[in-house]
Amino acid sequence: MDIRFDGKTVVVAGAARGIGRAIARAFANDGASVLACDRLVAEIEPGDRIKALMVDVTDPSSIDAVVKQGGGRIDVLVYVAGGVLGQQPKPIEEVAPDDFAAIVDANLKGCFLFARAVAPGMKKAGVGRIVTISSRAGLSTSLTGIQAYASAKHGQVGLVKQLAQELGPFGITVNSVAPGFMATSPDYERQWNSYSEEFRRTFADRIAMRRMGRPEDIADAVLFLASDRASWITGQILPVTGSPLA
Repeated sequence: MDIRFDGKTVVVAGAARGIGRAIARAFANDGASVLACDRLVAEIEPGDRIKALMVDVTDPSSIDAVVKQGGGRIDVLVYVAGGVLGQQPKPIEEVAPDDFAAIVDANLKGCFLFARAVAPGMKKAGVGRIVTISSRAGLSTSLTGIQAYASAKHGQVGLVKQLAQELGPFGITVNSVAPGFMATSPDYERQWNSYSEEFRRTFADRIAMRRMGRPEDIADAVLFLASDRASWITGQILPVTGSPLA
């Protein structure tokens, strides 16, 4: 199956590290012009087809500036941004409301704002692809133990399904990829290192494929959902975890 994106403009929001970086690279390798945006713009991997842009995913004007870089027409939006923002798990009574809101804003509100910004151009074109990176935490509980993260990812799954219903008549598909755990950023490296040596040593034994996932595994799934081969798939959450989802 040859999947190409020549002549397409792709926004990858949250492109500085790990999964987002791999997704930006994969689209560029397959011919797309990639607007790779992140608040950590200096960490975005450069490339001939990759343009690094600063973005604050909670600021509509910042997002609008990214979309304008694509001439107002974005063919594919991939929303990767979010994470746990350096927070640690705490009992619910010790969680500050502002800390809860910050994680929800980065994972859910930003996704809404980006979809809101690209929808008009996609509607005008009569076609478009929106793919979010949710999490296994959006389908179950979160290994992070962080209430806001699980809540935001569940909310993102709901947003994907609702937008799929709304935007389908305009030729726009909306889907999500839900990765399993990967130590792809400092936050998740800290989480990994917090586990016991025994847990880490046997972790892959609990995965059907008997290996940890790689960012490229997620990028492959995203490229499929963003391609013409997936034109009749919408409102779906694709777990990419190396195992059947219990």
